[in-house]
Amino acid sequence: MDDEKPITEQAMETITSAVETTKDAAVTAVKQVKKAAKKVAKKVAPKKAAKKKAKKAAKKTTKKAAKKSSKKAAKKSAKKAAKKVGKSKTAKKAKR
Repeated sequence: MDDEKPITEQAMETITSAVETTKDAAVTAVKQVKKAAKKVAKKVAPKKAAKKKAKKAAKKTTKKAAKKSSKKAAKKSAKKAAKKVGKSKTAKKAKR
């Protein structure tokens, strides 16, 4: 410390330099945290998107499967009904 400068001025300079270094350290820390957060977001975001796509795909496949099974069931019941109708007509003709 200079003996020529007043003590208050020397103290103010010391405090100012300490504040500036603290500020610089805080800025670099924030930058590092942002960078790390971006890396984490890159790793996490694709997984979330993939999960959403998988859920949508699962919903679509279940809907399609339900439609197909209902169509098949309708066709089978229609065929059975047609067979029953056909059998009863032939049976009636045979009786005559």
